[in-house]
Amino acid sequence: MILFRYLTREVLLTMSAVAGILLLVIMGSRFIRYFSDAAEGDFPVTILGSLMMFHLPGFMELVLPLAFFLGILLAYGQLYMNSEITVMVACGMSPLRLLRVTFLPASIVAVLVALCSLWLTPAGALQTAATLEEQRSRLDVSVLAPGRFQDFGGGRTAYISDFSSDGTKMQEVLVHEQPGPESPHSFVTRAGSGYQETRVETGSRFLVLENGERYGVMPGQNDAQRLTFERYTMRLGLSRSLQELDSLEYATTQELWHDPNPRAQAQFQWRAGLPFMVFILALLAQPLSRVNPRQGRFGKLLPAIFLYVAYLSLLLAAVDAIGSGSLPTVIGVWPVHLLFLGLGLLLLWRSQRKGMR
Repeated sequence: MILFRYLTREVLLTMSAVAGILLLVIMGSRFIRYFSDAAEGDFPVTILGSLMMFHLPGFMELVLPLAFFLGILLAYGQLYMNSEITVMVACGMSPLRLLRVTFLPASIVAVLVALCSLWLTPAGALQTAATLEEQRSRLDVSVLAPGRFQDFGGGRTAYISDFSSDGTKMQEVLVHEQPGPESPHSFVTRAGSGYQETRVETGSRFLVLENGERYGVMPGQNDAQRLTFERYTMRLGLSRSLQELDSLEYATTQELWHDPNPRAQAQFQWRAGLPFMVFILALLAQPLSRVNPRQGRFGKLLPAIFLYVAYLSLLLAAVDAIGSGSLPTVIGVWPVHLLFLGLGLLLLWRSQRKGMR
């Protein structure tokens, strides 16, 4: 029991350190991209935290298997370097018994990966798409930058010269509306000032313009409409409903299971295969972690990473082949998993045959 707790702690601690570094790199890259979009005025900075949280399960489902794989390599490699494996062999520890010990933390990681891939990742992707779509389809004063033309959805473009001292009113507002299915006219509205208000009873958002003119022109005709107003109200918030976000990336796992479409089945098999991938990587990592003390604990790290990249690349190629119809869904991605499962069993057999010296 003491030995079991020791090995589990070493693997999980190393995995946590590797996962933290990988998450920091990946999320940092995504945060920089979102921050650049926010600086361009695509959405307010206040939703950056929510967007990163929605993306976290998608990062975790890819980072955790790799971090666990590297955690076993580094933790067991250190045990070989310190000759602790030699002591375990003298006490009767075999590769098969060590594998049984390794499979318990692998089960914990596999459950976390399954939660992310089967439930949290599609839910987070749907929330991300809905949030971004909502921001694109409505004007929010907080995302407008003075002196720039900015698109805010619905075929409309806004320009403001400046804000008032308290930041609640816009000055010298120009709004262009392109022709749409509701009206064939192209409208240009200019106002001396404007502000945004929300009707409490309905929750609707409106842009209120004051002291300006509104021009309507139909392409191909010489006449134009002109309207002078002291107050003009323009309704905002014409966002699409969540039901229109019907990409397979956002579909629940249960919906994918009942969908015979090859693309849906490819997405389902990708999600379902990730938890199994954790156990296969654990099987591969144990014999690969055996290093000569003169080689160092990183002696087999590079070949192991190449093996992981090959595994992931073949999985992605199989998913693309299923989605395109060139690979039957009955076969699916499972031959790739079986291939690396066989490779892991072969390496384990060789390790068992040669011993753990």
